[in-house]
Amino acid sequence: MHPFRKAVEDRDEQAIEALLADNVVFTSPVAFKPYPGRAITAAILRGVLRVFEDFRYVREIADPGGHDHAFVFTATVSGRQIHGCDFLHFDEDGKIDEFTVMVRPLSAAQALAEAMGAQFDRIAQEAAGH
Repeated sequence: MHPFRKAVEDRDEQAIEALLADNVVFTSPVAFKPYPGRAITAAILRGVLRVFEDFRYVREIADPGGHDHAFVFTATVSGRQIHGCDFLHFDEDGKIDEFTVMVRPLSAAQALAEAMGAQFDRIAQEAAGH
């Protein structure tokens, strides 16, 4: 099993953060601007762990060179079933330097935006205190 998948499925926040490059850029499915940096990305991912229920990866797709991975997932957010994919790019050191999330359907994406919006003050505080 891929170390990132294992860390997420184990809900191991420290292992997840250890896999992030300092210069990682997180692109949210519900925010226009990407979030640059390890501290904010780790804080966002902790927020996601708080709002996703019944999270599980259902498929993993990798390029032969090992730099690009796609992890297809399902979860529940505020009673809405969500399907999504984490698209990750790994740098030469094996750290995630690009992290893009896509989700569907629209109603679940809206529920995710609302749930994460409610988390954002905490996320910003965690990132600032990092």
